Amino acid sequence: MFDDFVSFVRSLYDTEAFIPLHAPQFRGNEKKYLLETIDSTFVSSVGEFVDRFEQSVADYTGAKYAIATVNGTAALHIALKLVGVEEETEVITQSLSFVATSNAIRYCGASPIFVDVEQSTLGLSPNSLKEFLQENAEIRDDGCCWNKKSQKKISACVPMHTFGFAADLDAIRLVCDEYQIVLVEDAAESLGSLYKGQQTGTIGKTAAISFNGNKIITTGGGGMILTNDAALAKRAKHITTTAKIPHQWVFDHDEVGFNYRLPNLNAALGVAQMEALPGYLKNKRQLADMYQQWGDAHGFQFFREPEGTCSNYWLNVVVTENLKQRDRMLQQTNANNVMTRPAWKPLHLLKHNVHCQTSNLSNTLSLYERLVNVPSSPPGEK
Repeated sequence: MFDDFVSFVRSLYDTEAFIPLHAPQFRGNEKKYLLETIDSTFVSSVGEFVDRFEQSVADYTGAKYAIATVNGTAALHIALKLVGVEEETEVITQSLSFVATSNAIRYCGASPIFVDVEQSTLGLSPNSLKEFLQENAEIRDDGCCWNKKSQKKISACVPMHTFGFAADLDAIRLVCDEYQIVLVEDAAESLGSLYKGQQTGTIGKTAAISFNGNKIITTGGGGMILTNDAALAKRAKHITTTAKIPHQWVFDHDEVGFNYRLPNLNAALGVAQMEALPGYLKNKRQLADMYQQWGDAHGFQFFREPEGTCSNYWLNVVVTENLKQRDRMLQQTNANNVMTRPAWKPLHLLKHNVHCQTSNLSNTLSLYERLVNVPSSPPGEK
């Protein structure tokens, strides 16, 4: 059955050559803007294109503020720090995610708690979140949520929009509000995805986007913090610029900061990529539709966007029957130079996370054993 799939993918891309999972595409003003940046000599973190890129992302998403960073992990680190995630606190997140999600939590000196995901969204399960909090948490006199087992404050909750599919944000936010927990979105993969008509990354207190080379648009490396809070945006820009106090020539810093600002060269790519984003989204939805129609006719279950959402379909996902079938698909497709990948190893199984507190993670483990990502670059744009 996987020979038929390989043939179908090759027909989509009209090639017998290697087909990557998701290749960057440069078909607009990328070279023009890069040359402008080089000619300006402002190639580092100060320059016109950084401001333009931030404004274009803010305008597109509807967020009031967008602050560019060197990568998505840095963006999530600061997004967490802005809302009070600090040493000896805890952050609830999902185990079905890329390692950057839990790494960013640890950069703050906090510990992750892993709850389950939903089969219907691939994102953090509001029911699992609520069950965990009902069993383990309490609101104390300080108005904060505390973990009765660890005696640590639970400072934030981080759902991740897995492969670009939006998590059930309204239900998650209701639970977070009940327990006085700040909602921070890991929107690394979901630029352009909508939840009930609203861009992902604009519903939490803060959010992080990634522009890594494999994302729907890329700056090579790069990330963006989104927020609607003016004070948080000002602080984000300050601490990502080494907490330097503005002055014409004096170097003074008022706290420990981070050298996280995005270079102007990368931002120039980002401006051109944002211009092309609507077309990319249209083409990717057409590709997803072709996969789904073929899958329906050939017994392949492709994951579809949850009701009430509009996915960017960053990566198309096949849901296999079991681990054996997943591994057979991975082996056969990659042996034929069609790149496919499984979901990430669940975060709670990683060596540095095995001692973290978890809920029942049956959906996480089941999905890990069955999901396969397939080539998702729009056909004709390799």
